Amino acid sequence: MGALDHISDMFDCSGRSSHSKYKKRKQLQTVEVKVKMDCEGCERKVKRSVEGMKGVSSVDINPKQHKLTVVGYVDPDKVVERVAHRTGKKAELWPYVPYDVVAHPYAPGVYDKKAPAGYVRNTEYGDPRTSQLARASSTEVRYTTAFSDENPQACAIM
Repeated sequence: MGALDHISDMFDCSGRSSHSKYKKRKQLQTVEVKVKMDCEGCERKVKRSVEGMKGVSSVDINPKQHKLTVVGYVDPDKVVERVAHRTGKKAELWPYVPYDVVAHPYAPGVYDKKAPAGYVRNTEYGDPRTSQLARASSTEVRYTTAFSDENPQACAIM
């Protein structure tokens, strides 16, 4: 915005502010949604529900993991809402992360039997009670570091 534009906005009598004419653009992002898909018909229905959405660049479906991946200038909540409304299926944001990312992947609130292979439940954004369960206690940390290969003073008897 140049100096002349700024001065003209200061003396504008129309009542509109300069900020209202500039719309904030959404960021390009990847939205992953968990939707139950049993057959090829379900896959087509889920894919068509988001293909016509404004801002969508690409749509990818992984039926084995029940995962829908949408890339584009979209809002994640609106994608989930649209899939649920158009298909009539329960849709939620992808709740899993690779188990390498989580500090304690086998903690009671993190490990999930229904998760795809190599994934555990994401506790960072989820339920606060679950994230407390995933934290290690001080005694657990002492025992794990006592037998760790990374600790030079660790016990060598195995």
